[in-house]
Order: sequence, then structure tokens, then C-alpha cells
Amino acid sequence: MTKNAIQLSADVPYEMGGQRLDQVAAQLFPEYSRSRLSGWIKDGRLQVDGQSLRPRDTVHGGSRLVLEAEQEAQGEWVAQDIDLDIVYEDEQILVLNKPAGLVVHPAAGHQDGTLLNALLHRVPDLVNIPRAGIVHRLDKDTTGLMVVAKTLQAQTKLVEQLQARTVSRIYEAIVVGVVTAGGTIDAPIGRHGQQRQRMAVMDGGKPAVSHYRVLERFRSHTHVRVKLETGRTHQIRVHMAHVGFPLVGDPAYGGRFRIPPAASATLVDTIKNFPRQALHARFLELDHPLTGQRMKWEAPLPDDLVWVLTLLRQDSDAFQ
Repeated sequence: MTKNAIQLSADVPYEMGGQRLDQVAAQLFPEYSRSRLSGWIKDGRLQVDGQSLRPRDTVHGGSRLVLEAEQEAQGEWVAQDIDLDIVYEDEQILVLNKPAGLVVHPAAGHQDGTLLNALLHRVPDLVNIPRAGIVHRLDKDTTGLMVVAKTLQAQTKLVEQLQARTVSRIYEAIVVGVVTAGGTIDAPIGRHGQQRQRMAVMDGGKPAVSHYRVLERFRSHTHVRVKLETGRTHQIRVHMAHVGFPLVGDPAYGGRFRIPPAASATLVDTIKNFPRQALHARFLELDHPLTGQRMKWEAPLPDDLVWVLTLLRQDSDAFQ
């Protein structure tokens, strides 16, 4: 048996008799997603009593399911030796602190030099996992914590947790404007009608919920903490701009440049020329996909955000 071969078998319990094959397979082989199992059924890799059936065909109690498949390479990606800040790693998962400027996945304009390329260098077997085990993303210029699945089973479990909203992802941001109190933003997000690289709050968009609270107020900015309930593209950036508090340095949703009156030249220059959205994924909490143990990680604020907060604090103190 090759290293990437999968050989499993199971007998169908009588109480499952009469159900669709793909439904039964998902219950008997829960470490794999239903779509993956359906693909194996269609390819004849998952058979019932030695016969190939369709995913929708019903199976009888007492039948024997045999799965013989292989984890197949998922793309023509190149492994590249790129430094990663690994926060935690075991046989199932890897948690990292992503720096600003690192694209997560190859795409037009970024064919290599991405987090995916770096992960393949560190864990070559990830070539057999869809998207090299990446189950959620951070924007190129957002820093902070991400979890990566190192096995198909871990990927399935993590995706299930993300869909069930049991993964806790808490971010910190510096926004323009003085936020008076915390709140919840429940506003659907979809792709912008005219500018396809942008997202927007719109009727008919996908449900999106963000909870935010104030950590520290300054003269014309606020340090906030945002907890995601959903994980839409650009969600925090779009939501905070939607309620009138765009992120400092956000090139797409930042809006009008604002600075407190009589601020120091250093603060003005720093805010005006901040090179990225001031957003950091600070806390990540989830159930370990193998043991079920609840695990939590924290990544301290990066130096550039600490510097902005220091300047804003000095500015507030000077004008009290």
C-alpha cells in the first residue's frame, strides 16, 4: 500500500438500510467530506458488495462498503522556502501567524511566493490536500492567526466547525472615527456591482455578522476588537466602513483621510501613509479535529500597529 493510499471498509447497519449511498458513506466514513465520497463513488473507488453504484442509489442493511482510493496531488504548485512564523503544529494541524504582504493562495498576479507555496515546502504531503490544507484565508495585508489542515480528516472536521460557526476568530483593528460603544453588525455582503475586486453590503448578499467592542478611544480614532460570526470576504473591512468607521490604511474601503487637529507631523505622516489595512487576527479558538480538545492561540499585535497605537496614545495625552 502506498503512503497516500486509502483502504477502508464498513458494514451498513440495518437501521441505515434504505438510505442513499452517499448519505450512508458520509456516516460510516465521517473523516471525509460528502462531496469527496461522492466523487469516489462515481469513480468506482467506493463499492457496495463489490459493485459500483451511483451516489443516489439506496443501500441495504448488512451490505459491505469497501473504499480503495488515493489522496491525489491537487495542483501544479511549487514548494518554496519562505519563512513562516509557526505558533503550533502537530500531525493534524498547523497554526501560523501570517505577516503582512503574504498572499495566501496563488491567483492571477500571484502565481508563487504565497503562503501555499511556503506550506508545501514545510509539509510536502499537503500537495495531496485540497488547497494545501488552507481552510480559511486572510487578506494579503492582514496579519495574524490561521489554521491549516495537514490531513483530509482534519480538513473535513475544520470545515465543519467553520460552517457550524464554532471556530472563534477575534481580530483587532484601528478604525477612523471615535466609536462610542460596541455593537453587532448584521448586514449581508456580496460582490460589488461595478468593482469586481470589492465587496459591499447589499440585499441578496450572503449573511454576515460581526460583533465589535471598544478597546481604546483616541481623539479621532478607535482601537476595536471584532469577533466574526461568519467569514465573508473582506467582512470586517466592509462592515466597519458600512457603519462609518473604516479601517486605517484600507485602500479599498478607507474613505476620507481624517486626522485630529494640531496632531504631530509624525502622527499625520504615519496615518496618511500607513501601507495596509490596520487589521490583525489576534485570537483563534477551535476544537482539535482528532482529539476534540478545545484549543486557543494568541498572536500579539505586530510592530506597525503597536507604533500607530503608541502615537495615537501620545496624541490623546497631549490634548487632555
